[in-house]
Amino acid sequence: MNNIKNKKCNTFFSKFKGLMFKRNIKDGILLCNCNSIHTFFMFDSIDIVMVDKNNKVLYLYEELKPWRIILPKKKVMNTYELPKGSIKKHHIKLNKKIEE
Repeated sequence: MNNIKNKKCNTFFSKFKGLMFKRNIKDGILLCNCNSIHTFFMFDSIDIVMVDKNNKVLYLYEELKPWRIILPKKKVMNTYELPKGSIKKHHIKLNKKIEE
């Protein structure tokens, strides 16, 4: 996604762990088949981009703080957890398709 290195997480454990316990996050992750997240045990805020099966952006959360929950969202297929500021830096907009 626009010069952001994204590690693909498609197992239960890799999705559950996500970016927990990481400091100074520089790379994002793609949570496959994931329509909800938590930021428990995170040290920094992150940006969240939730997309449908066609990679169209349905939800954006900028600088989501640690210890928050985003409940399941309808039609969301995948979720990107990105370094804070990524949404503005890469001009990610609602209803636009993300190119990988």
